[in-house]
Amino acid sequence: MNIHATATQVLRLDDPSDVGHARRTAQKLAERHGFEPEEAGRVALVATELCSNVLKHARHGELHMRVLPRKQGAFAIELLTVDRAQGFDAHSCLADGYSTAGTQGIGMGAMVRQAQVFDMYADARGAVVLARLHRTLDRGADLRWGVSQHALHNDPACGDTWHLAIDGQCISALVIDGLGHGPDAEVAAKAGAAAFAEAPYGDPLQLLQAMHQAMSGTRGGATAVAQYDRAHDRLSFTGIGNIGASLVAGAQVRGLASLPGIVGGQFRKAQVFDYAELNGNLLIMYSDGLQSRWNLKDYPGLVHRHPAVITAVLHRDFCRGRDDVTVLAVDLEAAHV
Repeated sequence: MNIHATATQVLRLDDPSDVGHARRTAQKLAERHGFEPEEAGRVALVATELCSNVLKHARHGELHMRVLPRKQGAFAIELLTVDRAQGFDAHSCLADGYSTAGTQGIGMGAMVRQAQVFDMYADARGAVVLARLHRTLDRGADLRWGVSQHALHNDPACGDTWHLAIDGQCISALVIDGLGHGPDAEVAAKAGAAAFAEAPYGDPLQLLQAMHQAMSGTRGGATAVAQYDRAHDRLSFTGIGNIGASLVAGAQVRGLASLPGIVGGQFRKAQVFDYAELNGNLLIMYSDGLQSRWNLKDYPGLVHRHPAVITAVLHRDFCRGRDDVTVLAVDLEAAHV
């Protein structure tokens, strides 16, 4: 299963009229990707409740949307709201009848029943609420990964890209940051990603060389590849340039080493670093559009939330705001079948 990069679609939520726009946009997105009218209606209902919840308790926020490839050519819709209010009691809000805004308190419980995946994180810095909706006949397990990708100033061209390949017990993840931003950086990043997608489970050094050749003649960029073999509980990592990467296990965080250079330009050497006994770890990879000073210890319980929630929180609180930004997270605990 090859999951190609797509940028996060963001809708601002500042006014009650934005809820209707978000509902229609989400419903049309579902319909374009094979959802039947009743199924798309579920997506519209959840989008309405998510966005209404933001305006009720935070007044301002965003709806992030993404199409998620599934097996056999199917798709799921990911809806995720982000705000910077003072948060709420997540467990209480899941109970029907509970409300922080004087309403009937039926929205959060309705979302849990409609979505195949529902998760949230809230603290004094704000809240992130996630809903993933599959088609009715899609009984497959959720793939526990998440990504947040945004171009600088919402530019149509994004110099960051990523790719995720999943084949049962094997996972291969790529993040590329083309030098600078804009169309030329995007050309460089996409050239590298296309080369990677041809053989994502290949030897890491050969993969890096293939990307280097593909990116020659472009601006080049920073590149990192992480390959995880669940059967042997081992991960191989190789990186050139300033792609950050960490393995998170509860309170312990291990940084993954990249070497200096520019793929498609010049680098002295590449090296594969191997890591073992990773069951239960979370892999996080990110471009330098994200500050490196984040620490999940400052967010009690966040490490146990869905990877899509984690990437949204990190983007919200640590985006530099002067470059494209990508944050990719993959749960290494469960087999992705």
